[in-house]
Amino acid sequence: MDLAVLLALYLGLLLAAAALLGGCPGSAARVLSLVIPTRLQRVTQKVLHRLFHTRSRLFAVLHVALQAAVYAEYTWEVFVYCWELEFHLLLLLLPYLLLAGNIGCFVLCSRADPGIITKSNHASLVKIYAYDGALFQKGILCPTCNMEKPARSKHCSFCNICVHRFDHHCVWVNNCIGAFNARYFFFYLSTLTVTAATIASITVAFLIQVVLLSDMMHGSYIDDQGQEQAVDILFLIQHLFLTFPRIVFMLGFVILLTLLLGAYCCFNLYLALTNQTSNEWHKSRRSGCSHHLTLQPYDRQVVHKNIYSKGVWMNLKEIFKPPTVLEKEKKT
Repeated sequence: MDLAVLLALYLGLLLAAAALLGGCPGSAARVLSLVIPTRLQRVTQKVLHRLFHTRSRLFAVLHVALQAAVYAEYTWEVFVYCWELEFHLLLLLLPYLLLAGNIGCFVLCSRADPGIITKSNHASLVKIYAYDGALFQKGILCPTCNMEKPARSKHCSFCNICVHRFDHHCVWVNNCIGAFNARYFFFYLSTLTVTAATIASITVAFLIQVVLLSDMMHGSYIDDQGQEQAVDILFLIQHLFLTFPRIVFMLGFVILLTLLLGAYCCFNLYLALTNQTSNEWHKSRRSGCSHHLTLQPYDRQVVHKNIYSKGVWMNLKEIFKPPTVLEKEKKT
């Protein structure tokens, strides 16, 4: 195995172990501390804090680098081979069209104001959402911004700001996701998922075409014991990897990316349809709240009802057109 790969794996294990040290209960942390030198623990924890607890362009740059690597491989090998095999040109150009849309959404998402709460707009933003009495309480001050937190807002420790209808801080776009850029994030995530799925589909179609043209499935090979064996799926994958190593490696990466992004897309769609944010979803799960019952003061059990959901259509509309104070006053 290449030395760089071994070094990357070793550093990855150290980072994972250090992450566990930060959140493991006593016994596990003590075991890890025996394996990893104390000085290396401190250095790794500082690196983790820098990466995951402060605002940094590192992940945005990594995002662009990974995207560039995938498109370089697609352009110089997959596109050329598919063109020789007479794939339809519009199909081959589709990933580039999706890339243009994704880059546009990425720029908008990273540069747009997520809904920063300032002293000048605080009075208007605090009127937009009611306090539900469970996840959001009236009169809670942000100790950093020294302002009362509007309902559905949160102070972002990365950006050191309070954000209106805070969803989460996305390291990949180096910005918070809030009321005013949630629509851009929705399109960014969707186009990225479709792009990965499209490249994966074209690459799979190319490899299948290669197998069919070579008539390999009807052939045989000699195994390590000198026995003749019919070609099976495992042999086929090994052969394709040896013949097109970069293409197969890229395919595995984009398939994994498609599955992960697809699952995350479904989760974000669920949040949009039910008018929840990631922050609210996590807070309700952490406190054991229910989404259907109301506050029960007599047994002192805090139970949450999602008072912000107004039906599927209105919930989706709120993502793409956030409510303002004027709209709230007209409705009332």
